[in-house]
Amino acid sequence: MKKILQTDKRLVMGVGILIFIFFIGIFAPWIAPHDPLTVHLTDRLQPPNWTYPFGTDHLGRCILSRIIYGVRISVIYAVVILVLTLFISIPIALITGYVRGRTDHLLMRAIDSTLAIPDIVLTIAIVGLLGPSLINMVVAIVLVRWASYVRFIRSLVIKICKEDYLLSARMAGNSHFRILRRYILPQIIIPILIFSALDMGKIVLNIAGLSFLGLGSQPPNPEWGAMLNDATAYFQIAPHVMIYPGLSIVLFVLACQIISEHFQNSGIASGKEGKNVY
Repeated sequence: MKKILQTDKRLVMGVGILIFIFFIGIFAPWIAPHDPLTVHLTDRLQPPNWTYPFGTDHLGRCILSRIIYGVRISVIYAVVILVLTLFISIPIALITGYVRGRTDHLLMRAIDSTLAIPDIVLTIAIVGLLGPSLINMVVAIVLVRWASYVRFIRSLVIKICKEDYLLSARMAGNSHFRILRRYILPQIIIPILIFSALDMGKIVLNIAGLSFLGLGSQPPNPEWGAMLNDATAYFQIAPHVMIYPGLSIVLFVLACQIISEHFQNSGIASGKEGKNVY
C-alpha cells in the first residue's frame, strides 16, 4: 500500500480528499464558523466575504457552515447505507453463488426484474410509499441497491468456485462453511471494496437527489441536496447559494471515482492479485 501511494499521485489525491471530507464532518462543531441553523434575515443572500466565506442563503444562514455539517448527513448516511447493503448482500451472494441450484435461479430472476427498473425511479417510488424522511430514504436505497451487489458478488464467487485450488480444498475435507470463510471470502473482499468505493459516490448522488426532490432530508437540516433545492429560486441573483453545495457533491464523487479507477486499472478489482490462500 505504501508503494502504491508513492507511485500514484491521483490515488493520493483521491484518498486525501476523502480523508479531508470525513475530517471536517467529524469535527464540524469545531470547524464551522457559524451555527448552520441560525437565521439572520438582515444578512440574507450575502456574497462570499470575510464573515461568511461562502456567503449566506435566503435565510441568512452561513453556507460554509451548512456544507460542513452537511457531511454528517450526505456522507455518513452513505456509509450507513453501504454497510447495511453489504451486510445483506454478501451472505446471500456467497450462499447462492456457491450452492447454485433452483433457489439461485429464482433469486437471480427476481434480481433481474428489479434491476430492469432504473434505480432512482424505484427508490422514489419506495420513499413515496413510506413517506419522506431520512430513515425511509435509507431503507429505500438499501432495498434498491442490494440487488446489484448480490449480482456482482455472486459472479465473483462463481468464478472462484471454478478454480483448481478450491477443488483441492474440498478434497482435503474442509466443510462448506470453512471453504466460504477461508478460501472464497478473502478472495472477494478487495473487489467488493473497489466496487463499494465507486458506489459511495452514486449513493451520495442518490441522497442528494432525493433530498433535492423533498423526499430525503427535511428542512432545516443542512444536507447538500436540500441546499440545492433551496437555492433554485435564487440562483440567478445569488449563484453562490447553488455553486458551493454542488461543488461539494462533485468533489466527493470525483474522489470516489479516482480511487475506484486506480484499482480497476491495476487489476486488483478483477482479482488478478494471485490466489495463494490455501
